[in-house]
This record gives sequence, structure tokens and C-alpha cells, in this order.
Amino acid sequence: LNLLVLIYIHTQHQYLLHIILAKRPPSYILATLKWLTYLQEKMRRGSTRSSSKVKSVYSRASPKELEAINTLFENYRDKDIEEPTIGPEGVEKLCDDLGVSPADIRVLMLAWKLGAARMGYFTAEEWQNGLQVMRVTSLDSLKNALSELEVETRSQAVFREFYRYAFQFCCTEARQKTLDLDTATQMLNLVMPSTALLKPFIEFLEVQKEYKALTLDQWTGFLRFCEEIEPDCSNYDESQAWPLLMDNFVEWMQEKQSAS
Repeated sequence: LNLLVLIYIHTQHQYLLHIILAKRPPSYILATLKWLTYLQEKMRRGSTRSSSKVKSVYSRASPKELEAINTLFENYRDKDIEEPTIGPEGVEKLCDDLGVSPADIRVLMLAWKLGAARMGYFTAEEWQNGLQVMRVTSLDSLKNALSELEVETRSQAVFREFYRYAFQFCCTEARQKTLDLDTATQMLNLVMPSTALLKPFIEFLEVQKEYKALTLDQWTGFLRFCEEIEPDCSNYDESQAWPLLMDNFVEWMQEKQSAS
């Protein structure tokens, strides 16, 4: 058995471990139990280090910095909401003070960095944790942080995380799993406006009749498509487990190319 499985058995179901080892030589049993004890202790220490690291991220602000973060929050807080929250009006006022439009991609990046769960709302916890991570304590430092977020999301791995968040952020209803095409195309135009394949893909979505909404798999599939496929789709391989939507898009593209 894999040692990790044995660890689980040893800690959760010791009698099963006894059954498994019953017919083994005493030397084997002793060596196995010693090894399990060593691994358990190593995992415990690793868990402690990880917890300390996470804690340090959210506790590294000084009392003075925390006070500044909370004061900034109060400037935009919606007093009509019982739970401390910045609501839509506060977000709009924040955008005005930052000199950006609420529809600016940097506002979405801010929501992503704060881990905002609801569109148009920042809770006190999201605000405090997010601003501590960004080392922001004032409006001016928040303006600078927005520019830094643009740079950060140029990393392919980071952008993938942000791109996935953009889909989930738009799912405003409980158990919502899809985005209607209007919302999806607006969000695509916001998060990846310079992508060569975006314009034809949106045109395809507008003329096709089969799909009324996009799933997360289709959403992330389009990003992968943009990363791997040439603008003329010449290197597309339908055997590479693409969503059916992308197969249909390529077929539509090829028909357009043939007609022209």
C-alpha cells in the first residue's frame, strides 16, 4: 500500500492496519510503524508552518495600518446594511475617488484581489484581508496597487486565475452554473479585449442558435483555445478534448474562410 494510505489507516482505522500487517515479519511491522510515525510528525510540522505562513499574511499590518485600512473602509461603507459592507453606491464613490470607471477592468481586478464573493459589494473582512495583502493603507496607495494588478495579471498563470474568477463573479444567483451570452460576451470584451480570436468568437456566438449560455468549462476552454490555437485555427485538433462549442466555432471559421 502507498504510505500515505497507510498513514490514513494508521490514524483513522488502526485495526485495519493491524489486519494488513498481521502476516508480516515483526521487523517489517516495526520498521513500518516507525516510518509512519516519522511521516506523521513531518506532516504535522509542515501543517504548522503552512498555518503560520497564512497567518502572517493577514497579521503583518501594524495596528496603525489596520486603523488606516478600517478608516478607509468607513469612508465608503453602506450604513443601511447591517453587516459592515461597502455596497454599490460605496463602490461607485470609491471608483470616482480612484478616477476609474466602475466598468474598468482594474475594478474587477480589485474585486478578485479582495476575494469579493458578490458583485458590487466588499465586506469588511474582504476589504481588510485584501488591503493587507496588497499593502494598501490609503487611497493613493490603492491607486498604485491597481496599476500593479495590471502588471501581475500579465503572468499567464495569474491571468488564468483571474479569468476563472471573472466567470464566477458574474454568477450572482445561488447555484448558478452558466452565464447568459450577453453577460459572457461583455465580460470577455472586458478581460481579454486584444485577443485576436475574440471578435470572431463573439460573432459566432451571436449567429449560432444552439447555445444560450456558457458553462465554466466552455469559458475556460476558450482561454485555452486562445493560448494554443493560431488565429486561422490551422493547428486545431478536435481530438484534444475540446468543448463541443469550440469544435463548432472552428467549423464555422473554416466555412467563413472557404467562402471568402
